[in-house]
Amino acid sequence: MDFTGFVSDIQLNGWNVYGAEVYVDGKLVHSYGDTDENIHDIYSATKAILSIAVGIAVDEKKFDIDKSILYYLPENRVEGISAEQRNVFEKISVKRLMTMSVGDIPFIGEGDSFIDFALETKIDKPEERVFNYSSLSSYLVGVALTEALGTDLGPFIEKRIFKPLGIDRFEYDRCPEGYFYGSSGTKLTVNELSKLGLLFYNRGVFAGERILSEDYIDEATSIQQMNREGGYGYFLWKYRDGFSINGMRGQKCFVLPSQKLVISFLSFIEEGSGELVKSMEKHIISFR
Repeated sequence: MDFTGFVSDIQLNGWNVYGAEVYVDGKLVHSYGDTDENIHDIYSATKAILSIAVGIAVDEKKFDIDKSILYYLPENRVEGISAEQRNVFEKISVKRLMTMSVGDIPFIGEGDSFIDFALETKIDKPEERVFNYSSLSSYLVGVALTEALGTDLGPFIEKRIFKPLGIDRFEYDRCPEGYFYGSSGTKLTVNELSKLGLLFYNRGVFAGERILSEDYIDEATSIQQMNREGGYGYFLWKYRDGFSINGMRGQKCFVLPSQKLVISFLSFIEEGSGELVKSMEKHIISFR
């Protein structure tokens, strides 16, 4: 492993990387930059937090992801849609939204109610499984989980995920109607992003406490929907023989159990963040 080479590439190319960490078999072996002082936007890596929250509810039998999304959305919103739209959305399960396998759903919500905006969307073939990456899909899952639990998802995440992981500095966004915005908008440190990856790496256990079942870990990290990147699980991306947590501007946590590796970095690179990943692969993964 040539971590120094990775850092040299960051500096020589002027990549805006806040910090990076490498864990081998659960132990921190390398770090660079600001890993635990300042929080930074993790963008769509927020979806991994939502996946963990879903897993906790599934494990406790408080949430059934095989049910239609309409089963959990607020009743007054469902009653307000046409019979045609009801027929469409009854065919779309929570799991389909978690695996981004519903075509035609817009990327983000609009207006004062993202729920109403989503339910008014015309979907021509609701039964057809096609990869369609959409933050609106994950947002709907967060709303459904909130309604299933009967409690604000923000404090639930703070108590059931952040506290046992030792995450004590964070920010998260809400939608115009006040729901936890589970698609983006969360800020964490690099070290805290690593903790999310370590939870998956340790098969649902962190610091001796079980947070997620192994059954959910297996489902969430396996390929549920194919795409050109190699596959997608429950808000997690297939990566080589492991998986990754991804944000849109170079926020990454790679989990490679077979190599006993967890690699995290937070950056803000508007274009070309793939070059940073290539450098990581060259200097950290290829040497093992």
